[in-house]
Amino acid sequence: VQLQASGGGLVQAGGYLRLSCAASGRTISNYAMGWFRQAPGKEREFAAAISWSGGSTKYADSVKGRFTISRDNAKNTVYLQMNSLKPEDTAVYYCAASTIYSSAWYDYWGQGTEVTVSS
Repeated sequence: VQLQASGGGLVQAGGYLRLSCAASGRTISNYAMGWFRQAPGKEREFAAAISWSGGSTKYADSVKGRFTISRDNAKNTVYLQMNSLKPEDTAVYYCAASTIYSSAWYDYWGQGTEVTVSS
C-alpha cells in the first residue's frame, strides 16, 4: 500500500490543522493506521493509531485530548485532526499502515508532511 500524507503547514500556537493520508494500491480496511512524528533533532515518535474499523484508537500522552485520529475506509483515507497546537508539536508527521494494531509495529510508511507551530 502506498501512502501520501498532506495538510501540513505553518500555524500559530492554539490553532489547528487537519492532516490527511491517502492510500493507494490496497484498501486500508485491511490495516490499522497510525500517525507518527519526528521533531528536529529527535527520534520519530508515535502520535496516534486507529484500528481497522475505527472502533478503537490510542494516543500518545503528549497529544491526548488535542488530537483525533479518524478514518474513512470508503475514501481510503486517514485523518489527524490537531487542535490546540503547541510549538512542541512542530515536526514532520508521517502516516503508516500495519497489519497489527499497535503504537510501534508498522509495515508501510508514507512521506512526511511538515507542521510548524509558531509561538
